[in-house]
Amino acid sequence: MLNWLLHIIIDAAVLLIAAKMLPKVEIKGWKTALVVALLIGILSFFLSWILTAVLNIATLGLFFFLGLGFITRIIAFAIIIELADKLSTGFKTHGFMPSLWLAILIAIVGSLVDWIIL
Repeated sequence: MLNWLLHIIIDAAVLLIAAKMLPKVEIKGWKTALVVALLIGILSFFLSWILTAVLNIATLGLFFFLGLGFITRIIAFAIIIELADKLSTGFKTHGFMPSLWLAILIAIVGSLVDWIIL
């Protein structure tokens, strides 16, 4: 539980930093970032495996068999960020590419946090 809470807080910080770095990502403030990070976490928990499976089927498992399955997971995570954009107020990504870059940043920072914690 503490690990999950730490990830939500760090993801919110990544969202705020990314909003300053990426011109096509807008976020209102810290409270909105926490809500969006929580929303992304919940959507990821429920939808990530479905989206990843659909993308693996759509690509005939090409990335999975080449050992590049993380690409389909990143794309699924970008779709989840797009869904969070539609479901929340105060958070906006203008197009799919900013969501993709945001997914990559969150995945890298999340992996680093997991590496440091373990």
